[in-house]
Amino acid sequence: MASLHKRDSSPYWCCAFYLPDGTRAYRSTKKTKRSEAMAVCVEWERAAKLGRDGRLSENQARQVVADIFMRANSTTLPGSTTKDFLAAWLSRKSLELADSSFVEYKRIAALFLEYLGSKAARPIDTINAADIIGWRADLAVKVSGGTVNKSLKILRGAWRQAQKEQLLRENVFPAVDFVKETKSKRRAFTMEELKNLLDKCNAEWRGMVLFGLYTGQRLGDLANLTWDNIDTVAQELRITTGKTDRHMAIPLAKPLAAFIETMPAGDTPGAPLFPNMAATMKASGSGTLSRQFYEVLTLAGLAKAKDHKGGGSGRDSRRTTGGMSFHCLRHTATSLLKNAGVSDVIAREIIGHDSEVISRVYTHIEKGALRKAMKAMPDITK
Repeated sequence: MASLHKRDSSPYWCCAFYLPDGTRAYRSTKKTKRSEAMAVCVEWERAAKLGRDGRLSENQARQVVADIFMRANSTTLPGSTTKDFLAAWLSRKSLELADSSFVEYKRIAALFLEYLGSKAARPIDTINAADIIGWRADLAVKVSGGTVNKSLKILRGAWRQAQKEQLLRENVFPAVDFVKETKSKRRAFTMEELKNLLDKCNAEWRGMVLFGLYTGQRLGDLANLTWDNIDTVAQELRITTGKTDRHMAIPLAKPLAAFIETMPAGDTPGAPLFPNMAATMKASGSGTLSRQFYEVLTLAGLAKAKDHKGGGSGRDSRRTTGGMSFHCLRHTATSLLKNAGVSDVIAREIIGHDSEVISRVYTHIEKGALRKAMKAMPDITK
C-alpha cells in the first residue's frame, strides 16, 4: 500500500509506492498539505496497479494525470483533440488571412486529419513525429517538394499556437525535416501550342488563357476577376495582385478587348468574369484550377495524361520537372513583348515583375508606351 513520508530537507510530502515492475519508488507530491499529498499518492498507486495487471491504457494514464491536476488546481486539465483544435485554429485564421490563403490552410488541415483517421479524435499531444513523417511521405508522392514543405510550415505554426495555449509541452513539427525541392524550369508556349490549347478550351478557360497571355497575370488573380476590374472606357484591366499587393492598370490588347466584348455581362458590376473559376477558387483554391488546366493541356497534347493508378502516377501525383502550367503564360507574355522589341523596363511594368535594379518610385512609364507595347503583341485568335 502507498504511504506518505516527510524529509527534513523538503517541505513536500513524498509518496512511496510500488511501480508495475515491483520496484519501490519514492516521488515528491509537491504538496505541503498531507490530505492533498495523499490524494496524489492514491492516484499514483492506482495507475501502478493497473500497470501490474496489464490494464493501464494510454487513456487511463491520461485520466490519472487529469484527476491529479484537478485535485491540485481545482480546475480541469487543458486539452483538445487534434480535430477540435484545428477547427478552432482555422476559425481564427479565417479572420486573419486573405480568402485564397485561408482556403489553402483549410485544405492542408483537412489532408492531415484525413491521414490521421481515428487518431484525429484523440488529444493533440498524442501526435508524434512518426505521424508527421508518415504524412510527409504520403504527400511527397502526390505533390511537389515545395508544396510538401509549405504544408509542414503551415501546420508547424498551428502546433506552435497549441503550445502557447498549453495544450502540449513541445511542438513536434520542427523535429521533422523538410524534403528536397526540385526547381522546375518553366518555358514559354509556342504560337502553335497556344492555338492548339485554345482549340481545346471551353469558354471560360479560353478567356483565362487569353487574359493570362495578354496581361501576364497569375491564375488566382485572373480567376477572381470581376467586371469592376474592366474599364471599358479607358480599355484597361485594373487589378491589385494577390501575391505582391501591387496596383496595376494594364492596357487591353486588341485580341483580348475583342474577346471581352463577346462575354455575357450581367447587371452586377461586381459579378465575376468567370463564375465557375471564381466558385472553384473560393471552394478549394488555385490548386484545383491548376489540376483542371493540366487536363486541358493533356487534351492539347502538351502534357502527359495521368492513368489514375497508384504508385505516384495518379490524379494527384506531382507534376514532372519542366512541365507546362498556367504560369507558362506569364513567361509567354514576357517573351512575346521582348520579341516584339519592347524594352525590358516596359515588359516588367506590364507583367508586374519587380526588379532589384529598377525603382518604381523613380521610374515613370507613360501609358502611351504601354499601349504601344500591347499593340505589338501578335493575335493568336486568328
